[in-house]
Amino acid sequence: MDKHLFSIIVLLGALVTILVGCATTASDLPPKESAGEQKSEAEAMKSQIDTNNLKDIYFAGGCFWGVEEYFSRIPGVYDVTSGYANGTTENPTYEEVCYGDTHFAETVHVQYDPSIISLTTLTRQFFMIINPLSVNEQGNDRGEQYRTGVYYVDEADLQTIQLVFAEVEQQYESSLATELGPLENFYLAEEYHQDYLQKNPDGYCHIDFSSLDQVELEEGADETQPSEIKVDPSLYSRPSDDEIQDNLTDMQYEVTQNNGTEPAFQNDYHDNTAPGLYVDIVTGEPLFASSAKYNSGCGWPAFTKPIDPDVLVEVPDNSWGLNRTEVRSRVGDSHLGHVFNDGPASQGGLRYCIDSAALRFIPYEEMEAEGYAEYMPLCETYSWE
Repeated sequence: MDKHLFSIIVLLGALVTILVGCATTASDLPPKESAGEQKSEAEAMKSQIDTNNLKDIYFAGGCFWGVEEYFSRIPGVYDVTSGYANGTTENPTYEEVCYGDTHFAETVHVQYDPSIISLTTLTRQFFMIINPLSVNEQGNDRGEQYRTGVYYVDEADLQTIQLVFAEVEQQYESSLATELGPLENFYLAEEYHQDYLQKNPDGYCHIDFSSLDQVELEEGADETQPSEIKVDPSLYSRPSDDEIQDNLTDMQYEVTQNNGTEPAFQNDYHDNTAPGLYVDIVTGEPLFASSAKYNSGCGWPAFTKPIDPDVLVEVPDNSWGLNRTEVRSRVGDSHLGHVFNDGPASQGGLRYCIDSAALRFIPYEEMEAEGYAEYMPLCETYSWE
């Protein structure tokens, strides 16, 4: 049974388990533990990715569900999306690509950092998951839209790709059916196709993920130690006093501007366990990642560390007859809370006790849209535990 029928069945609400003819069986797919490790390694590397140095390449490898998931697990890959490439119509639908005369190929768009993963490596990995001699056929899927191809947008990439094609031709001792040419057009596929195997872990997939173990990173790229996150203060500014008063609630103003304290257990984020980023309510400067948040039982949000030590300013505080260390934001000079040395020993022993009123929480799924994509690898989870 091919993917067309599978999709129809899904749309009709029938059981996915009737798909008995998948080219890849459960035993061919990587164990869930291995898949999780691969994904985590790729996500960890994202903090090293230079988003100002991204390059683009397009791979057509049959059904794009598995191809998209495969490349998303490669360290140095920033983003992968599924779509339709090099056809003859505009804005095609999935049904038109499958059943019409559009000549599109199911294709994934890969954005990557060449300082971490090279085009040569990506192209070699691509050939590990396809049959390059097959014409209009991969796995159980048949049709022109399942042809294979590599489509470039930078003419300078052509020679690199040609060298890999030559390697593969030598291996097979045959010319390849895989296309090589410039990208003529590309249209994103419908939303339900994006990250399909993330949404449907047991969904149809025709490829074998085991070759991910053979990925070779560029010299100097460290897969296990992400580079230190540094927040650029020039991206943020403190509003005028009048603007601050107009934009904040009474409690937010009292805490941030008058060094106040909100009630314990009666604040927005003390029990928030959602993944995401906590920023200064006044300036938007990133302060804490959800992965550093934990339940300390104190009644206020508690963190083991800031996202970048430089975003905080520590000030001695002897008010109320206590010897404490106040924590303020760098750009906004907002009172945030205090830091204590009774935090988890395994995480450095510090507890940043922060008022919810001094923070704005940005859920993980909204971070990219709000301009905080570079911090997403640190904000995928709640707590380190």
